[in-house]
Amino acid sequence: MSQSSVQRSGWRGVSLVAIVYIYFLIFAQFSFLRRLAELGIANSHLKLVMAAMAIGGILLSLTASRSIFGGSPQGRIQRSLGVCGVAALLSLLPLSTADSIVVAFFIGAGLGLLTVTLVTHLRLWLGEGNLLLKVGVGTGLGYFACNIPALFTASTGLQALTSAVLCLIGIVVAAKKSIEPRGEPPSGAQEKISFTRVLLCFTALVWLDSAAFFIVQNTPVLKAGSWQGTAHLWANGLLHLAAAIASAWLLRRRGLRLVLVLAALALAVACLLLHDPSSVLLASIFYPIGVSLYSVALVAYPSLLAPGSSAMERARMAGLIYSVAGWFGSAMGIGMGQHLGQVPAVFVLLALVPILGPQSLDLLRLRGREVASTAVVLLVAFCIHRAILFFHSAPVTLTQIERGRQVYISEGCINCHSQYVRPNSPDVLMWGPVQTIAGIRSERPPLIGDRRQGPDLSQVGGRRSPLWLRAHFYDPRQLNPASFMPSYAHLFEGAGTRGNDLIAYLSSLKSPEYAQHILAEQAWQPTSASIAQANAKQGAQLYSFYCATCHAPNGRTRQAWQADFRRLPPDLHAGPWGYIPTTDTSQQRERRIAQIVKFGIPGTDMPGHEYLSDREVASLSLWLGQSIAQPLQMAVPHTTPGENR
Repeated sequence: MSQSSVQRSGWRGVSLVAIVYIYFLIFAQFSFLRRLAELGIANSHLKLVMAAMAIGGILLSLTASRSIFGGSPQGRIQRSLGVCGVAALLSLLPLSTADSIVVAFFIGAGLGLLTVTLVTHLRLWLGEGNLLLKVGVGTGLGYFACNIPALFTASTGLQALTSAVLCLIGIVVAAKKSIEPRGEPPSGAQEKISFTRVLLCFTALVWLDSAAFFIVQNTPVLKAGSWQGTAHLWANGLLHLAAAIASAWLLRRRGLRLVLVLAALALAVACLLLHDPSSVLLASIFYPIGVSLYSVALVAYPSLLAPGSSAMERARMAGLIYSVAGWFGSAMGIGMGQHLGQVPAVFVLLALVPILGPQSLDLLRLRGREVASTAVVLLVAFCIHRAILFFHSAPVTLTQIERGRQVYISEGCINCHSQYVRPNSPDVLMWGPVQTIAGIRSERPPLIGDRRQGPDLSQVGGRRSPLWLRAHFYDPRQLNPASFMPSYAHLFEGAGTRGNDLIAYLSSLKSPEYAQHILAEQAWQPTSASIAQANAKQGAQLYSFYCATCHAPNGRTRQAWQADFRRLPPDLHAGPWGYIPTTDTSQQRERRIAQIVKFGIPGTDMPGHEYLSDREVASLSLWLGQSIAQPLQMAVPHTTPGENR
């Protein structure tokens, strides 16, 4: 093949599009977040880091066309790829939060300059002929590569190194452009669509995409049914590739409007299917189709389809699309996934308005009579159906536990508490045995949650007594002064039983495997390092903070609920203590105290303090063993759990 034909083939443009998508999807959206988790950067610090990336992306997207960057398009592409590659390598270092903010800013800035410059001058590397097909192939290959199991499941370090190497390859590829474009020939079906509407459409699509991705990625049962496992990943990759090529064909034959409509419908269906974990397999088909359909248009519109005739105009439109739709839409979608755990059906409908609205208005204008008749028939059918259900359905009597579950849902407990112990993690010892996937899928609806402001509740019936739950609902800060959980005393007001129902439901959350889990708790002890670092002064402070409310004579919880305890908690200063045999050595005594502090006493009102670190537990047990030693001489040995507290 001659040099001229190689240039005309446009493989350089295909490669650059694929490289940008791989870097963005595998590193910026995936590997970098995993790396931050490895570094212990979470919560508010994580938000700062991601905000820095968004600021960098928006800033450089909007200013990429300015003369301050100078040089040729090739030079800008190479410099931005260099920044992206260096940022990927820097992420491998032991970064602090401040360091991570800087690296994140450069990731966003490099991507902002790279994407806008590339689509503005994409024809320099696409060669001649079949331009939209080349964009579709590049996009499809990018998504396909991201779903290759060896890359998708690789370590964060390997993913970062792969991204850096691809940036280096991109620098070499961008060094030489293809045949100069001859004029500005249109590349797709011509349509009159305002830029404002296009911007709104892309924003809605990215929003839906990002929300669905975050929800699946952070919900184990959904992740297991969509893109975990070799077969799922290969299928996703092939769906992405096929949909991307189909998108290019549709853009050329039918135009942008149809592609946006099809992408929106596919993503809308996927988001709605994700409400039911049993439908996740079907959702995993619609999701990649919708994503690849609009992703090709996201590259093709500013580079090949937009009405702008100058490079400056194309850069302006690309900057607005990638800053508003790309960065803002993505951030809002992730935020929705974090806070709601699903994409509400109402929002799905609102997202479809800018995409389907004009078509709907045309349909009403041309076929108004038919649409009205259909609406009336559907409304009458709906009313008849509801009437039949009202008059003929047998009343359903719910058990107290079932009523309590409804209270749990209506009060929004899922927003702060999960019901899923993460396997092969410290969660198993802290919160209890892991629930099976089959068990989760049998629930309607599953309440596994996606956030954990408070402790996991999947086994709370084995860890907390009904009295403790009641006291905690009335006044959480009475039991834990640091708690930010609001009071739910209103659930117990009047003649209502909602509070009692909720307690019954939570008390039922205890799997048959919990008895075996207690053996693991009894085998636990603080690490040798934490015992060596134990501080009796810290132990005294922890006692005052967590324990005195029940074990001091004037403790708030002791005074408020003394008539309701199964057995009044012992005054640890006066004794006698239970569960501390007098034959124990001081070392055995401190270990036994540590186990009680950490996990409580099963079958009693004594709760555990699972969230305390080993050092804190060791400090508390050291202080109790040393500073309140006299009552120990009056203690009687107990071996049967549940007799005393």
